[in-house]
Amino acid sequence: MLPADPEAGGGAEAGSGGAETGSGAAEAASGDAEAGAGDAGGRWITDVGAAVAEAHRREWAYVLAATVRVARDIDTAQDCVQDAYAAALDTWPRQGVPRNPGAWLTTTARRRALDVLRRGRTLRAKLPLLVEPAPAQDPELDPGLDPGAEHDGGPIPDDRLRLVFTCCHPALAREAQVALTLRLVCGLTTAEIAQAFLVAEPTMAARVTRAKKKISAARIPYRVPGAAELPERLDAVLTVVHLLYTTGHTAPAGAQLVRAELVERAADLARMLAALMPDEQEVRGLLALILLTDARRGARVDSGGRLLLLAEQDRSQWDQAAIAQGSRLAAGALRRGRPGRFALQAAIAAVHAQARTYAETDWHQLVRLYGELLAAWPSPVVALNRAVALAMVQGPGAGLAEIGVLEQDGRLAGYRYLPAAKADLLRRLGRADEAAHAYRAALELADNAAERSFLAGRIAELTQPELTQPGPTQPGPTQPGPTQPGPTAARAE
Repeated sequence: MLPADPEAGGGAEAGSGGAETGSGAAEAASGDAEAGAGDAGGRWITDVGAAVAEAHRREWAYVLAATVRVARDIDTAQDCVQDAYAAALDTWPRQGVPRNPGAWLTTTARRRALDVLRRGRTLRAKLPLLVEPAPAQDPELDPGLDPGAEHDGGPIPDDRLRLVFTCCHPALAREAQVALTLRLVCGLTTAEIAQAFLVAEPTMAARVTRAKKKISAARIPYRVPGAAELPERLDAVLTVVHLLYTTGHTAPAGAQLVRAELVERAADLARMLAALMPDEQEVRGLLALILLTDARRGARVDSGGRLLLLAEQDRSQWDQAAIAQGSRLAAGALRRGRPGRFALQAAIAAVHAQARTYAETDWHQLVRLYGELLAAWPSPVVALNRAVALAMVQGPGAGLAEIGVLEQDGRLAGYRYLPAAKADLLRRLGRADEAAHAYRAALELADNAAERSFLAGRIAELTQPELTQPGPTQPGPTQPGPTQPGPTAARAE
């Protein structure tokens, strides 16, 4: 599932690190490009600036994960990675953009990390009475180490996945594990993480800061967990990957509906998890959910970028190979004992994906599955998804009654898909003025351009019917998309 949205029917804390802190390099690149745009070398500098910005967007997680293995400290690794991006801004205009920017940045960052460690070793040798001696065996401090070389990382085969497992440390509260990992490893901004958790941005900023302080105060080391420790961290890791995908599936803000780089990163991590832990039911469920949901990516907007509802989408454009693979995984996950939240969400996504037409969607089955999901994972957003499905079975009045309960509950206050769902049900009941009011409430909360355009169009349909064509009648938001940690998501695109 995704956040319930209309398709169905403040800044981060200072010094919090991660991709947002490192974004200064990308911002500096943009500044350099503008400064040089008027001279003969302006085009070249602009290209370099764009290359650094693109490398920051796509490669940050890879570079940080590889550097942490050398630095053994996330804060130190972040500093070294930021230095590497700053070095790129200085070096690439003179030497050219490397063929593999990620490899260049990784090697530069790891070399800086080695320099930091060696300086620390020298200081410890000179001040033995003030600090503890360095470990007797430290292969990462081997002067002959190749900063670009690969090293055995234990049971986890990929640096990014290794760092996700490492950051999901059981000494931290679960939400802190997830938020810190999304912030530092996955490069989401504090505002994006706050939206995923349905909390205010300052609240999330404080949580991330407290988590970092706890790691420092408790001297929690950077240590890759062994195979026996993976299961206790698995749920947090799955939540990280799921939220990363959710943020990419429908970007919280910006001109594009989808952030493809986040979607692809989440899908890669899910595949690696499935290879690492093939017998885990929820791992299979998460991969199935991502495959089944992302199969519709090419049909979610038209050629002009307009949001298309499930009823409007050309299902011949859906990725049938991904649907087949996801359906097999979802069925297998359901057979492995009592299903968890990801297996159930995958089953819901499979019902949507396997319907040959929108009219053939099995809404009775969806109501039942949402009921099971709500029992396994109590969440107001799951309840919102169920309300939308219920409206397709028992009529919009039944769904509207359930939404009224959620409004009284208050936990979805500020959640744009709640008024969007309410508006669509009111529209279907012919209560145009009330529907327009609810659509305006959703529009005030929406920052994604495609969503805003959709909501504005709905308002125009209701307030200026002579100028517009009425949209299709279908539930305001339900499903197929991923869900979120406390809540889940309802959408019908």
